[in-house]
Amino acid sequence: MTSSIAPTDNAAFIERALRLDCAALSDALDRSGIAGQCYEISPRDPGFRMAGHAYTVLYRPAAHDEEGFVGDFIDDVPPGSVITIDNRGRDNMGTWGNILTEMAHYRKMAGTVIDGINRDVALCRELNYPIFSRGHWMRTGKGRIQLAGLQVPVQIGGVNVNPGDLLRGDADGVVVIPQAMQEQVLTYAEEITEQENAIRAGIRAGLRMDEARRVHHYHHLQSPGYDKIR
Repeated sequence: MTSSIAPTDNAAFIERALRLDCAALSDALDRSGIAGQCYEISPRDPGFRMAGHAYTVLYRPAAHDEEGFVGDFIDDVPPGSVITIDNRGRDNMGTWGNILTEMAHYRKMAGTVIDGINRDVALCRELNYPIFSRGHWMRTGKGRIQLAGLQVPVQIGGVNVNPGDLLRGDADGVVVIPQAMQEQVLTYAEEITEQENAIRAGIRAGLRMDEARRVHHYHHLQSPGYDKIR
């Protein structure tokens, strides 16, 4: 997939995303009519935060007489990418371990997101390298999975991800913003954050919560029709 968005624009989108939390971005996705919340994908450490554009990897089960493949793509991934691995949610083998963590950290990747599991979590925590997955377990994927595609459409937690889509992760999980919708979703999330901050400020100043929410349209912030009612 060829992007028509300039690298400088992509960098600006990443900076804006890092200033927003996944909860606000989730509401902005709802307001945009986009299902971009990755179900049951969580950080291996609650302090992990990341934002970047997807470099996608698709795995399939290895045939009985086929040599398994895990991770040899890493040298070709651009720095700053979020390595986005679709292992179809398999939780009986890992697709990522300490060698890949160290390599990705050394090459300055933004993080890794896996629809599946990883292992060697101690090193990712030590290096503060963000990994988001369905869990962790020590069993290797070597000899059990084979590469099915690079930079192809994948699914993460039920969400379609294309190469170049923007991923944001924090303690609440991962959201995916389609590349063509970055400006709209980020703008909506910035507006939602501003309104929620105003609600909290009003409550601290003595307003009842129901009144502060009414004044700032709290119950409609994530609604697709919000632009028409405010």
